[in-house]
Amino acid sequence: MTYGPMKLEIEVKRYGVSRTNWIEQSGSRKFIHSLHIWTIDFILRLSNPDAEGLHHATRVQNEVGILNHASEALTYIKPAVVTRVFGWDINTGSENPGWILQERMPGEPLANFNGMSLAQKRGILAQIAELLKGLQEFRLPESIKGWGGVTYDDRGVLVSAPMIVVGAGPWSSLQEAFGGRVKEALSKTDKSPQLRGWSNNGVGERINRFVEHGVSALIAHLESKNDRSIIHGDFTTDNLLYDPKTGRITALLDCDFACIQHPAHEFFCSFATWDGQLGGWSPDPEAASLRHARLTGRFPSPLPARHGSDIDWEIAEAWEIELQKLGAKRPSLFQGIDRVAEIEALLGLLLPWRLTNEDALRRNPDEEKRKGLRQDGERQLQEILEHLGF
Repeated sequence: MTYGPMKLEIEVKRYGVSRTNWIEQSGSRKFIHSLHIWTIDFILRLSNPDAEGLHHATRVQNEVGILNHASEALTYIKPAVVTRVFGWDINTGSENPGWILQERMPGEPLANFNGMSLAQKRGILAQIAELLKGLQEFRLPESIKGWGGVTYDDRGVLVSAPMIVVGAGPWSSLQEAFGGRVKEALSKTDKSPQLRGWSNNGVGERINRFVEHGVSALIAHLESKNDRSIIHGDFTTDNLLYDPKTGRITALLDCDFACIQHPAHEFFCSFATWDGQLGGWSPDPEAASLRHARLTGRFPSPLPARHGSDIDWEIAEAWEIELQKLGAKRPSLFQGIDRVAEIEALLGLLLPWRLTNEDALRRNPDEEKRKGLRQDGERQLQEILEHLGF
């Protein structure tokens, strides 16, 4: 199943219009940027109504709103790295799933990041850290009051809305956001014939006790729990374009999963390409070592040798160094984030992709294999619940 929108590239030969304040509203269609002279390439992104697990009612509005604020947050970077939106329409059902008409950004996909030299990778990571800091420091408008997604109200003002990848919210606090996300995930497990609410061996009951008593206790340790920022939600090399001649990042793409959350949230869901995520508790010694380095901002010296390891320690440390150089917000600056990361880790285990995604299930019809996956997932949940004292 493809989660992202379908794309149609449009090339207009020397398209020119006068510079006017072209802002119209026709039904649900909005036009929010004037078409600049010599704008010649567009992309029409058609929202995919079959994407699983997404809140389609405000999906387009959420991305448009985040794109506009991300553009404002990064306006100091020239040339611009965030696409301009020229028009959009909301999802009104299968007949009209919604669309966004946006500028086609220059550059090539950063698909060869892993094949670059260490110096080249550091150059890319330095630019990514700059983009991240810009999003972190952007002052959200007062109309966005909650944690979750965004949408436009009847007056055209951007306000809080359900979180697109959750389908619930908005929430009035970080504690409510985590509690709501866990409850929504549990509701989905109840409806899953594969998971059946994790009812075997009392695991589901233990999870419910954790939601009732553990979430608030862990979040209480986070000193910055009232902080919020723009979260891209899928900040990886797949969503970056660059100029291979100069090494300059030319575009930050695809805000489809974007939201308003605590700035640490980006470290939970992004940066996997360069081992930049912050994970929760893990019984794996190397994963625990990387987590400790992230939480303290201090990496071991010498760095561990790879020897077949999945962790690229050189790149992981390089990312930390670039964040420190710019003074960007990072896990080591969030007092108490280690406790909050445990909730995120539990969330990641509640809905295992291979047992909840329809495409994955079709590719794996063998009931014995599915049973094995479920037992493995149950074991991991039991381990983290034991670690948390539930």
